[in-house]
Amino acid sequence: AVVSTQSTGQTVLISPNVATVQTSKGLADRVYFLPITLQYVKQVIESERPDGILLSFGGQTALNCGVELYRDGILDTYHVTVLGTPIPSIIATEDRKEFAVKLSEIGEKVAPSDTATVLQDVLNIGNKLGYPVMVRTAYALGGMGSGFASNEQELAALVKSPLASGSQVII
Repeated sequence: AVVSTQSTGQTVLISPNVATVQTSKGLADRVYFLPITLQYVKQVIESERPDGILLSFGGQTALNCGVELYRDGILDTYHVTVLGTPIPSIIATEDRKEFAVKLSEIGEKVAPSDTATVLQDVLNIGNKLGYPVMVRTAYALGGMGSGFASNEQELAALVKSPLASGSQVII
């Protein structure tokens, strides 16, 4: 990704990983070894004033940060164009409820499901749908916080961590 942007002007890279090939000398004009968080990325945007930003090459962390930048208005404030997948598309595929709605809109079959952000709602959905149920956490890397539950106790244990971090789950 870094190499493909070299002919377009200055390339600025933010990466928390000093051991990755993309941070090798000469690939990017400037490299910031910083966590991919709203606070740090905003500081780089304020300092560098980029024309565009690539989110899809930084995994789940970059996607989530991009959504935060979008929702906080930072991208609009600094006139930063998202290159690649548009933010509304990222949101539509990461938000489990919105994704199910989009699939239904195009006629794709979707298993009965519902989303929740608090334990009691999760348990109510599990009881309404009937066990076993499958759980998926929104905005999660590699299915983290996802799995199957055969009863209320398993369901409560499965969603404990995602709900504690304020995540949405789909059952």
